[in-house]
Amino acid sequence: QVQLMESGGDLVQAGGSLRLSCTASDRYYFNGKAVAWYRQTPGKQREMVARISGNGNIFTANIFILDSVKGRFTISRDNNINTVYLQMDGLKPEDTAVYYCNTPNLPQTWGQGTQVFVSS
Repeated sequence: QVQLMESGGDLVQAGGSLRLSCTASDRYYFNGKAVAWYRQTPGKQREMVARISGNGNIFTANIFILDSVKGRFTISRDNNINTVYLQMDGLKPEDTAVYYCNTPNLPQTWGQGTQVFVSS
């Protein structure tokens, strides 16, 4: 099993920004694979926030962004260092959640996630 590791969560004020990072214990694991960011709050189902395809560059990759974060969140990947990012700008209190990453077409055991708390 590959271990997925999320980092970058923090406590920020509304309107602030954070950049989350997702890496895998196998440095080649993300090669050619779609990677997605998810979030979960207590009592709610985990939802996909953003997804980036395994191929293509920043101009041609197939990207999905949840409507509620469109225009504020950006997903990107650096294949050289096996890392996928979630840039979050204009954060709102409703973005407060634990954020996870995974490979949606070949799901792995969920990592511990990274906590994002947005204060009003």
